[in-house]
Order: sequence, then C-alpha cells, then structure tokens
Amino acid sequence: MGVTDDPWVPLRQGSVSDLIAERILQAIKSQELKPGDRLPPERELASRLGTSRPSLREALRSLRQSGHVDIKHGSGVFVADPSESHALRDAKFAEELTLTELFDMREVLEVPATAWAARNQDRELLAKVTEAFQALDRCAGAAEIDWAELRALDSAFHLRIVEAAGNRFLTRTETVLQDILARGMQSTLRLPGRLERSRRDHTRIHEAVIAGDPVAARRAAKAHIDGARRAALKHLRDGHPADEASG
Repeated sequence: MGVTDDPWVPLRQGSVSDLIAERILQAIKSQELKPGDRLPPERELASRLGTSRPSLREALRSLRQSGHVDIKHGSGVFVADPSESHALRDAKFAEELTLTELFDMREVLEVPATAWAARNQDRELLAKVTEAFQALDRCAGAAEIDWAELRALDSAFHLRIVEAAGNRFLTRTETVLQDILARGMQSTLRLPGRLERSRRDHTRIHEAVIAGDPVAARRAAKAHIDGARRAALKHLRDGHPADEASG
C-alpha cells in the first residue's frame, strides 16, 4: 500500500481492523506520525478512515500489543517511542502467567500504591482519580452496560490511583499490568454479585484516598484484590479457561 499525503483517507470497501492497523503503521514508518504524536480522536479518525469505531478500536489494540502505540485512557492514543526499552512489556509474553502470579503482583503493587496516594494528597492527581472513579461508577450503574468500556474505565481508575502515588516506575509497571488484564483476559464482573461488590470496593478505595487515610486505603485496596482473586479462581474452578478469568 502506498503512502499518501493524508494517512487518514478513507479505506477501501470491505476493510477490517488489520487494514486499519496497516494504514496507521505505514504512517508511523513513513514518519508522517512521529513518536509522541497524538492520533485524532476516535470518532474523528473512524469518520476520516470511513470505518466503524469497533474496527478502529480492534486495530488500535493490535498496534498497542505490537508496541507501536500507547493508549492512555482519558488522554488519547499516542505513537510509541521506539527508543524506550520494551523489556518489561515483552516479558509478559515470554512465559505464561498464572492467575496466582497475576494477583500476587497486583497486591504487591496496588495495595501500597493506594496507601501512598492517600498519604501524598496531590490535589491535581487526586482530581484525576475522582474523575476516573465517577466515569467508572456511571458506566457500572448504567441500565445497559458496555462491558468493554467498563473494563477500560476500571483499568483507568486503578492506573490513576497508582499515578497519584507519585512513583513513575510504579506507574509504568501498573500500565503493563493493566495492559495484560485488558488484552489477555475477560472480566469476571458479569458473575452474579461481582459487579455490585466491585462498585462498593471502588467507592471505599476512592473515599479513603480522597480522605487522606492511608490505613483505610490499604485495607480497601487489599479487600478489592482479594475479592477479585476469589472470583477469578472460582471462575477457573468452574471449568473456564485461565484466559477468561480476571477481576
């Protein structure tokens, strides 16, 4: 496919996500899009390409998996910097992760980070935590739930909390962890009672962080991860494969 002056000219009829991904990849390779560049908003880009938003989302997920773009919830889609080390991102594909390993990692990272976020009380970052929480809670309380959107908002909420902890390495690690959850697993939030429990957990986490109570924040974060772990392991014991279980 030749490179055009405008990388967003409409795709030919019948195109699917792989063709969308190839169009964007060509623009990156030709340096029409450079590291750090922000792609147009989803609705605008889908319109300019003449394609559907679900197909565009699938293409962007593929490009994120290959390390060509970074998807930052609430900020947009950016061309990834190839000069950055992708060792941590690539490591998750090197060997299969068990559910126990995954939730152990969540506990090690997210529990203290939630307490640190409560202790730091960075008002600007906490405002982003509240914004992420409100968006997640609205989605979870909708009459008709968009499950893909709910999973993305859940990921964004946890990432905002880790950002508020004030440690950039933790933030990068949490980004990879949430990426594994979002791309490699299906949510267990559809299990009976799990969504309601998760909403309560998120409310307690948010309240404790905003109140500046690190003890309550730590307790709420651990309770949330423990509940998600139990739901995921039950899902697995009930005969579902490991890649269909998460919290």
